[in-house]
This record gives sequence, structure tokens and C-alpha cells, in this order.
Amino acid sequence: MISRSVAAMLAVLLAVALGACTPKPQGPESAADTFVAALAERDSAAAAAGTDRPDLAAGAIDTAWDGLQAESLEASTGAVTVSGDTATVDYTYTWHLPRDRTWTYDGVLRMGRRGGDWVVRWNSTDLHPSLGDTQTMVLRSTAAPRARVNEHAGSDVLVPGTVFGVSWTVDGLASDRVVSTARALERLLRPFDESITAQSTVESATAARGAYRVVTLREEDYDAVSAELGALPGIAVTEESDLVSTDRTFAPDLVSQVKKTVMDRVDGAAGWSVVAVNANGADVGVLTETAPEPVPSISISLDRPVQVAAQNAVNVSRDQAMMVVMQPSTGDILAVAQNEAADRDGPVASMGLYPPGSTFKIVTAGAAIAEGLATPSTTVPCPGRIVIGERSVPNYNEFSLGDVSMSTAFTRSCNTSFAKLASEMGPDDLTSAAAMFGIGPEYTVTGLPTESGSVPPAPDLVQRTEDGFGQGKVLVSTFGMALAAATVAHGSTPVPRLIQGEDTTIEGERPAVDPAVVDGLRGMMRSVVTSGTADRIADQGEVYGKTGEAEVDGGSHAWFVGYRGDLAFATLVVRGGSSDNAVAVTRDMITALPEGY
Repeated sequence: MISRSVAAMLAVLLAVALGACTPKPQGPESAADTFVAALAERDSAAAAAGTDRPDLAAGAIDTAWDGLQAESLEASTGAVTVSGDTATVDYTYTWHLPRDRTWTYDGVLRMGRRGGDWVVRWNSTDLHPSLGDTQTMVLRSTAAPRARVNEHAGSDVLVPGTVFGVSWTVDGLASDRVVSTARALERLLRPFDESITAQSTVESATAARGAYRVVTLREEDYDAVSAELGALPGIAVTEESDLVSTDRTFAPDLVSQVKKTVMDRVDGAAGWSVVAVNANGADVGVLTETAPEPVPSISISLDRPVQVAAQNAVNVSRDQAMMVVMQPSTGDILAVAQNEAADRDGPVASMGLYPPGSTFKIVTAGAAIAEGLATPSTTVPCPGRIVIGERSVPNYNEFSLGDVSMSTAFTRSCNTSFAKLASEMGPDDLTSAAAMFGIGPEYTVTGLPTESGSVPPAPDLVQRTEDGFGQGKVLVSTFGMALAAATVAHGSTPVPRLIQGEDTTIEGERPAVDPAVVDGLRGMMRSVVTSGTADRIADQGEVYGKTGEAEVDGGSHAWFVGYRGDLAFATLVVRGGSSDNAVAVTRDMITALPEGY
């Protein structure tokens, strides 16, 4: 007979054994956790196995991942509500989509029993609460509109648009077909690009491996020739989005440089959305949406009325002519204009270096005042010719004024006076004075290639003498002389700039300008217009200036440099002879400006 204590022990052991053989029933929370964990791992088979419709669930899960282009998913469960053989389990999904996009939302899994076990009762809402049966999710991207580029006066210079790339493949074409096609391309495309010739096109296309890009056309230009282009052998055309100019005649080379510079700034952040799509692929609703973020318009300092007026003025000249206009108060470059004759040598208005002639007397007079050699009222000699060292310096036609004030010598442009003053200066005085007016340092103006000028130290007496009236080894650009004029107008040397938001870097010292220098030069430059060599422009308001003729092989360069109000300018006519020709070009620009400039 078994004792009572042994019987109790056997009962305990039997209970333990029975407990080990009978699995603990899985609750809805555990089943939901298993489902969302497999979903987050993109294990569609495992996730579907935890549902009552694995055949539908597996495909729907894969389709959702693909449609979202999802990189990963964080999934978790929340509150559980049980009612008999049914239950609900809250879920939270955070999808990680391309380009660092995240999307978080909540939903509810509906649970039920299958053979005693809890499973997810499959429905599309297990992926998103707003999805209907047979619907899935698709990621859409919405490009931000490209920024426009506008000029100082507010009008658009570059706008988003469409261009057409025309390419040519000569592989497989007979030589006579190559030649005839090249001639046709020249006839059709030369009106839009003067560099296109039949010969250059053949040479480039035959040297290319594969297709050769012949030209990129604006939409209206392509429309005019598309039919004939389409009939030519080997021609392929691609449609591309781009920034296009609103006026092909508005500073085309400079605007092209601006375009290259700003292209990486014009695209904003793309918008995106996730849409519900039915079985036929049609959008039926928006599940989430983030609007695109366009970047603001980009502004450049070119001013349309000033640029147009300057361009029209230089276009009149048969000789190479150029002009730079700057706003002294800001350093904004308002116009960079040069005619077709000058275009052949590249961007000479901003980079070309030329002897400045008597316009350099602005620097020499400034140095004389700064070094205490003279003031505008100081008496200086103005003989018809003066000999300094081995150099005999004449005035124009050897005119002579005798002893006059430096202001009068400046007004009448006495070479002999300023040669004498320069001969009494130190080797570095003109170099330092030029830097004070912005000439000599190197400027990196984003979007505009520049050279300001070169004024080397002159330990040699003769060189220093010649430099004093703008000959010798002194070289300047119209950009540099516009900067000098802006310095006199503003009282300090401005920092030139072209594109808003792009800093200009300067290498080289620019000493501060003594107010006495500014005051003295302003009075002398005004008298040049009222009673001196620039009286042709005296009827155009309160203009300040300095004329110059620089002797070179084959003639002389004509210069006029100055300012009116908040417009500083430098005009050069290469081998234009009399400085009066440069004054006339400048006057044409000023008279064409709208009221208020």
C-alpha cells in the first residue's frame, strides 16, 4: 500500500510531466509581434504564415515593399484588446524610404483563432489603415521647380525651360552623305551658333566615338528646323530640361558663365508622396504627402537698362569697344559690355589689360596728395615738353600752360605735370596708390573672370616718369578702372560682386583711401567735365570723369573713366584715337538710361 507522502509526491511529478507535454496557448500579442517582426525583416513568407490568408498576404507584402522602394522598416505593437476569440492589436510602422525620407503611422491588426492559435486576420489594412482590398502603396516623387535667375532691376534672365540636344553619328554613312549632311547642318544651325561650319562639324563628328553633340537649341529654335533635321541621316535629338535665357542678346557670354556657376543651386528639395493604388495601377488616394521645397530666385547684379544701354553704346563703334559699369555704394557690377570686334579676343572688358593713358592721372594725383607732394591747389609746371632723365615727355601737340594748379593740370591733362610729380615719388608709391583704388589685387568674382591691372614698382626714374601719365609698364582693365572710379565716388574701394550669395575673394592689400585724396579727386574730376577734356558730356547731369589717350603701336587707345551719382563707369575704344570718342560712347550709354538712373 502506497503511503500518503509518496502519493502526494507522485501527484506533483505527474502534474509537472503533463505541464511539460501541453504547450501554453499563444496569445494575440505574441502572434502580432511575430507578424510585425517578420514584416520588418521583409520575410514575406514568415509574416504571411502568421495570417489566415498566407497566399494573399505574401504577395501583398512584397508588392508594398517594392512600391515604396523601402530601405527598411521599424515595426512595433501596442495596446491589445481581447473579446472571446477575436482581438485587436495596435501597431506603429516607420518606413525608411530613399533620400532619407521617413514615414510613420499607426494602425490596428485584427486577430482571430485558427485551430486554437491566434493569427492575423489578413486584410490590406494590416499594411496601412487606409488601404482597401487589393490596394497597395506606391512612392511618388515631385520635382521642385527650378529657381529663376533675375537681374538687378527685377526681370528674369534665366528661367526653367526645355532645350533640344542635336547629335550626329556618322558611322556607316558614305562620305558623300557625310559631306551633304554637314552642309545641311551648317545651313540649318548656323543662325543659332555662328561657330558651326560644315568643315568643323565633319571633323568633330568623324573624330568622335559614337554620337557627336552638334548644338543645343532653345525650344523655339528647334521648332523652326525640326522637320528638316529629322530628315537628315544619323541625326538624333534629345529633349532636356535646362535654364534658358529670356533674351539671347542680353550679355550672352556673361549670362552663360552665370548659368554654369548657378546650376548646382537651382534645384530645390523634391517633394514626395505615398499613394494608394488599385489592382489596375490607378491612383485612388494619397496616404502621405510632403510638398517640394523650391529654392528662391537667384539674383545677379547686372541691371537690364544699364546693360542694354551700355551694349548698344559700344555696338556703334567699328573698333573694339568695351564698357564696365559698377554701383559704387554696393560694388554691384551693373554692366559688362563689349562689341563683336572685341568679342573675338574673349572677355576683354573684364580681363583685357591695356595702357591707361591719362586716366591713370587719377592714381598719380591721388598718390601726390597721399604722399604730401601736392594738393589740387599746389602750383605745378605744365611746359609743352619736359625732359626727365633720358625721357623727353611731351603734352598733346606740345601745348603749354606754364605754372598752374595741379587741378588745372589734371583738367587739361598735362602729361608733363604728372610726369614731374611721378619722378619725385618713391619706387612703390604708384603701386600703393593704385591698390588704394582697387587696381593690382586679384579678384575672384564668381561668374566673372577678372583682371584689375598691373602697376609694378618702378625703381627706375624713367619708368616711374612714364607710369605717372599712364604709359610705361602700367596696364589696367576697364573693370579695374571702373573700380577706381567707384572708389572716388564711394570714398572707399567697394568689393565687386555679380551673383547674390557668392562671396568675392581678394588677394592683395587695398589700403584705405585718405578722405583728402577723395575730396581732391572729386573736385578735379568734376572740372574735367565742366571745363576740360570731357565737356561733351557736361549736359548729362553731375558727371565726374577723366579722359585718356594711351599711345600704342598703330595708334592710341581712347579712354573715359568716371561716375555720375551711384553709377561708376570705364569706357575703352581700342585704337579709337581721341579720348572724345570714348566720351561719346559713354554719353550714348547715359542718355539711353531711364529716368532715375
